[in-house]
Parts: sequence; structure tokens; C-alpha cells
Amino acid sequence: MNLTNLHTMFRPTSVAVIGATDEPGTPGAVILRNLQACKFIGPIIPVHETLTEVAGLPVYREIDTLPLTPDLAIICSEPETVPDYVLQLGHRGVAGAVILGTGFAALPSDVRKMLEGAILSAARRTDLRILGVGSMGFICPGVGINASLAHTDAKPGRIAFVTQSDSLFTTVLDWANMRNIGFSYFISLGTKLDFGFGTILDFLNSDPNTRAVLLYVEDIERARQFMSAARATARNKPVVVIKAGRTAEAAREMARFKDGPLGQDAVYDAAFRRAGMLRVYDTDALFDSVETIARSKPFKGERLAIVVNGMSPGLITMDRFIEGGGVLAELVPDTREKLGELLADEPMPGCNAEGCIGNPVNIAPNAPPERYAEALRILLKAPDVDAVLVMHFPSALVDGREVAQAVAEVARRAKRLVLTSWVGGGNAEAAREVFNEESIPVYSTPDKAVRAYLNLVHYRRNQDMLVETPASLPSSYQPDTATARRVLHNALDAGRDRLTVPEAMDILAAYQIPVVDTRLAATAEGAVEAANELGYPVAIKVLSPDLRCKSKAGGVALDLDTPEAVADAAAAVMHRVCLAQPDCCTAGFIVQRMGRRPRAHELFIQMGTDPIFGPYIRFGQGGSESEIIGDAAVTLPPLNMALAKELISRTFVSRLLQGHADRPPADIEALCQTLNKVSQLIVDLPEIVSLEINPLFADEQGVLALDADVEIAEAEVTGPERLAIRPYPRELEECIQLPNGMHVTLRPIRPEDEPAHWDFLSRLSIEDIRYRFFGLIRELPRSEMIRLTQIDYDREMAFIASLESEDGPNETLGVVRGMTKPDNSAMEFAIIVRSDIKRQSLGKTLMRKLIGYARTRGTRAIIGEALMENAAMAALAGSVGFTVTKSYDDDVYKFRMDLDESQD
Repeated sequence: MNLTNLHTMFRPTSVAVIGATDEPGTPGAVILRNLQACKFIGPIIPVHETLTEVAGLPVYREIDTLPLTPDLAIICSEPETVPDYVLQLGHRGVAGAVILGTGFAALPSDVRKMLEGAILSAARRTDLRILGVGSMGFICPGVGINASLAHTDAKPGRIAFVTQSDSLFTTVLDWANMRNIGFSYFISLGTKLDFGFGTILDFLNSDPNTRAVLLYVEDIERARQFMSAARATARNKPVVVIKAGRTAEAAREMARFKDGPLGQDAVYDAAFRRAGMLRVYDTDALFDSVETIARSKPFKGERLAIVVNGMSPGLITMDRFIEGGGVLAELVPDTREKLGELLADEPMPGCNAEGCIGNPVNIAPNAPPERYAEALRILLKAPDVDAVLVMHFPSALVDGREVAQAVAEVARRAKRLVLTSWVGGGNAEAAREVFNEESIPVYSTPDKAVRAYLNLVHYRRNQDMLVETPASLPSSYQPDTATARRVLHNALDAGRDRLTVPEAMDILAAYQIPVVDTRLAATAEGAVEAANELGYPVAIKVLSPDLRCKSKAGGVALDLDTPEAVADAAAAVMHRVCLAQPDCCTAGFIVQRMGRRPRAHELFIQMGTDPIFGPYIRFGQGGSESEIIGDAAVTLPPLNMALAKELISRTFVSRLLQGHADRPPADIEALCQTLNKVSQLIVDLPEIVSLEINPLFADEQGVLALDADVEIAEAEVTGPERLAIRPYPRELEECIQLPNGMHVTLRPIRPEDEPAHWDFLSRLSIEDIRYRFFGLIRELPRSEMIRLTQIDYDREMAFIASLESEDGPNETLGVVRGMTKPDNSAMEFAIIVRSDIKRQSLGKTLMRKLIGYARTRGTRAIIGEALMENAAMAALAGSVGFTVTKSYDDDVYKFRMDLDESQD
């Protein structure tokens, strides 16, 4: 995707309207009216096959006859004419076209699909970008263009709203205008024929006029592109998403008018969370999020102070806030003293003023405007307060609008976040208008204010979790992938789509997941023989491809101590299963050594394949009632230890795992390692379609898998390719020997490398740092270190030269990194090697590693810059094949290498 064309398309200097007319109510007339009514100052060029003049403008009949090449074309003509117009516009050099929904919805499905295919084919023959089909258009108030079918214009602002819903397009627009909230862009995607959410997020991430992004999503295509774009954007600016289809009923209704698969809502939720986006669940929450994001000051912490003119509503609000996971500010004595002095003139009934100072701060129902304002000033200066919620409930003794004016005067100058809630109608409505005019967040109820603030809190917490430095898996961990693949291929060669339990256990054991010893037996006699081999006590289960939950059908017997008990149990479980499910096909018995873990918790780990996002991992409370209990959390692989811990924390059973009564805490690290091993298994073994370990015992001794079910199929793509997030590319690791004899590993950087990277930077000379960062830096912010070590392997790469150690920490000797443009047209590189490791050709080796990688991914060019005084870098770049030029205006060297895949 060429983002340059998108910038031109969404911020055009000239517009052609194809199908423009004067006929009231037609798309061509509405578009022309909106373009003329807004502040767009560029040429508007109507195109129509028969008309000569529209809305006072001359009309052109052919694209070839236009007096200039427009940046944007808006196509309002009949569907059958659109492919030809798209081809003509592309050949003319137009950057983008909006295809409205005119007539497309009424077409039969097969005709519509044929036309859409022809449109996309025509666009692909040139660089023309398509917004639609079926788009409402877009509004960009910053350049004064309303290229939409909306009934009103948008005010300028710094929020972008992108939607698949026509009705939400107009609803949000109406609501925002009423609240005096502006937007950088208002975009209706339509059917996403050419580009969807991923591309638009890349565009908005690069747009300096956009501070935050709001999305209404019904479905996602190209999951990996979406995840890369969403993760990159959410690191730079808040991204709030609302998605329809959470319930099974709503999902079925959506499927009626969507052509492709929709995917599971729980997996969407996991994707949004993993990308660092904030999901809201209704339009009220969406509007409240707009209110907060558009008007809030920078979020500096979670601790909230509440000011209210009545203790009862204050306590209700406090309950709602704490139940939602909020943190109330604990006021220090100095703050309490100042508030006590403020309230001394009018103490609360039943207590002295100082003794009643807490949080919420109750300043009495008849509190005058000055008291509100002074209480707010005191709290905004308090060291233990990060944000303040000011609430006002109607009082006959005080004018709420005057109180609002006093609060707004203080809040307008505040550097901390101030939220307000004025409850009621009439006078309260007038008070809320005061805050609207001052762009201060205001809500009609305390619940709305609390929810909006908690959304900010949870967004920040999720961002912090995503950038937490994870612990490493033990360096000795090396899965036996050869054994696992052999098991899978033997089963596939036999024409099976499911592994036996012993085969499934062999797969888990190959990935060093502890399992119980397991045998198969065709008969009761064979079950006795297996039990004798395993040692008593044992468990016996009916073997059947039709039974997903054997215990529900009576197909399980436990704690069998003798051969006689095993023989009797075999007959009994088979009899129970035949009674419960007469049509069930049985194939013998599973015999397992009993896992004696009386204090263990029963858990499950499940892997499934979503049609949109590919493999996902589900974790929760296990056992035969796990589906009824419904305690589960979902995430996307690949995992690290921090992400595994966060997944566990989102379940109710996580509280039990912390220990209670006579049960000691479970070994959470062993459980996190097991989740990481399952994640690695998913990456390595694309033949696995689904997997379930249930039950998985977890206690202070670690974990133990008692049962597993694995569904398999021939792999259509490699393991890493089927994931929505590209996993760590282990295949790019290699070991080299430097001229001094030192053995070094060249590999992609990992989040776990953060400590070694801090140490690496501390060993660089002042000159090295100045050359790398184009200036001296006193201290690198951790946010920057996170960007350096936690990268998206789908878009960027950083190869480090690492001195690996089994006993102590690894040592980073040098790093080369490349940041690829979203359209893969170029990769910008930077390189730095530790001063004491120079003259070992490590810089050249790292550069060649990056060049080879860029060629492999099809990147067209590598570019870079260095300070003019950095002659050594210029020499290195020239030695590996870069064209080196001097830019005297910028006082830098510029490097460029055009890559040819035919070259070595």
C-alpha cells in the first residue's frame, strides 16, 4: 500500500465528481452540495455524460478532457460504469477514488462480486486507491473537505473516526457537533475492497494531525497487517474500538450480510488487547471515550480524587469506581489540613470538618462556587493526586452554572486531568454547556464519568503490561521437534485427523510438558497388562473418537489398585458408555498411571484456529465442568513469560492459584513456562489444528498433563505464517567466529534482551552515541528502550551480535536495525558496534546480515544517513555496496542500496 497516495487522497487539492447532478436527493447532488458548502478551496470538477452545467460549474463528459488531473475522484454513477471510470482515472494519474454505495446493494450477490472484482482489477493496473465500495465517503475538516453523503459537516479536531457503519457515521457526527468536538478525519470504509483497517491505521499513525483513533469494526481482513498496524499505532496514540457481534445471535445476523468468515468475538477481544487498543462495548461508552480523549490532559497516573456536594452520591460513585478496578488517591495530612481549613466554616452534620476530610471530599450541598474552585486547586497541587472528578448534584441554594464557571476557570489552567459530572436537567444542562465551551470533559452522570476514566486507566495498564520486560525461558529448553513431527506425519500418513492420547502425550513430552504415563489397550485383558507395566494405581478410560468428555458418559474409572479392579472397571466403563451413547464407536481403553496430586488445581490449556486471526490460546479452570463454569481467558500466540502471566491473571481461578487455606500457592512460573511451550508448539507444528490439555494439574510441585486431545491436518502454510503476529524468527539465528577467535551469535533481538541492551549502551563511547542518535543524550528513556527491544518482526528487524552465556547474562556487542515502510518500498537502517569490539569486521558482518534479510523479504531499497563527520560509517556503507552521497544542506551522508533479487 502506497501511503503517499492515501495522503493525497484524504487531503486533496482538487476533486472530480463523477455522476454529478442537480437532481435533489441523489448522491451526485449531495456530494456536490457538501463540497461547495464546506471550506474546500480547490477546484471541483463535475463529470457527467450528458449535462453541460451543474451547480454553476461547467461539466466535463470524459476523464481525458478534464482541465487538470484531480487528486481525488468521487464516483456517484451507476455500478456498471464504475470499472471503466476506475481504469480511466488510474491512467490519468488520480491518487484515489471514493466509490459510493449507489446501486451496489440492490445488485444480486454474484453480479456485485463480479463488478467488485473488475473494479479492483482496474485499480491494480495503476496506483489508484479505492475507498469503498459502498462508502459514505469521508470528511477532512483540516483541509475543508466534506466528500461524504452526511447531512452536516464535521468540526476540525485531532480525533479520527473510522467506521463500517453508515448509521454510526452520521450519529457520531451529530453527537460530536452538539458537544463541540472536532475530528481530523471521518472515514466510512464501505466494503474495504482495496484497503481496510490495517492500511488506514498506518495512514493515521503517520498523520501528525491525528491524536487518537476511534474504530467501529464489524470484521477484519488480513489479520497480520491489521495487528502490525494496530500495535504500531496504539504505541503512539490511543486507539479505541467498538465491535458488533459479541453475542451468538448478533454474529448470526451479521453473517447474513457478510460474505467471508467473521471469526470468534473472544479472539477479536484478545487481538484488540494484544494490539494495545481499548475496546468499549456500547455507543454510550464510545461517546464517553470521545469526550475523554478529545478533552483530557495528559494521563500521568491512576490516583483519583473526588469532589462532591453530598456524601451519599459520593459513596455510590466511590463503590462504582473501586469495583471497576480504580485507585482512589489517599490524601496526605497536608492536603487534609488545607481542605479542613476550607470546610471549617460549615462542618458536616455529626462530625467536625477536619475529621470528615476523606476521599470523596464532601464540600456540602450548599457549597458556593468559590469553595468548589478552592477545593479543586488544593487537590490539583496535592502530590498524591493524579486526576480529579468534580461532581455537582442539584441544590436550591446554589446556581449550578455559576459553580461550573468557577470550576472551569481552575480546570482550564490545570496540568492534571479534571473530569466533571453535573447531574440533572435545566440548570445542569446550562452548566454542562460551560464545560463544553471550555473543552473540559463533562458527563451527565457519575457512572459515565467513572467509566470514561476507568477506560483510560485500563488502557494505560494494558500498555504497561505489553511493554513489561519478560523473563526468559530456561536456556536449556530445547524441544524435540523431530519426534513431534514424526508422530504427526505417521498419523497423517495413516489417514487420521486425530491423535491417540498416547500420541498426544508424546507431542507434549517432546516439548518438555510433564505428562502421565499412558498406554492403549484394545481389550480388558490388554488393559490389565498395561496397568501391570505402568504400576498401580491406574486410571482407565474408554477410547472413542466420538467422546470429547469421557467422564460425562461414565467412561472413566480412577484409583484402580489391582488387576481385578482394572478388569472390572474396563467392563463397567464400557457398559456405562454404551448405555449413555449407544451409537458411540469405541476402540478399546486408555490406561494411565494415577497422578497423585491431592492439592492440585484442575486447569485446561486449549489451542484453536480462528478463521480470521489463526491460532489462539485459551486458558482457564479445567475438569469435566469447565464448559459450564466458563472461567477462561483468550490470547494470541506467540507468548512470552509476561504475556502468559497476564493471561492467567484474567481468570477467576488465578486467585485460587495464589494459595488459600491449606493449599500452598501453585508454581506460577512452571504454568507460564507450559503456556510458552504450547505457544512454541503452535509455531513449530502447523499440522496441529486444535489441541486441548484437560485436565492440567497445577500445584506447588509444578504441572502435570493428564489428558490431551489433538486434531491434525495437512499444513497449508508454515507455522509462523499462520499466526496473526509474527513470532520470533528463530531461523535467522546463526553463529560466527570473529577474527579474534570469539564465538558470537547473530540473531534477532528479543524483549528479554532489554537488560543486556542497557549494559550495551553503557559501554558505548560518547562519540558512538552521538553518531548513532545524531546528538548527545544524557539518558535514554525506557520508552525508547522498549521501542528498541520489543519490535514487530513483520515490519522491522534488529540483528544483535550476542555473546551467549549459559551461566550468566548475555552480552550484546553490536546491533543493526532496519525499519521497513508499510509498503515495503524501503528499509531505513542504523548500526552501532561497541568500541572495544571494533576492527573485527563485526559491523560489516551485521550489515550483510541485514542486506540479506531485506532481499529475502522483497524490500526494494535500503537507505540511511550518518553525520558528515562519521567517515567510518561512510566507508563501511561503501564497502558493502551502498551508494554514498553528501548532503551539505543537512550536513549528513546519505546511503542508498537498490536491491536486486537476482544478486547474491
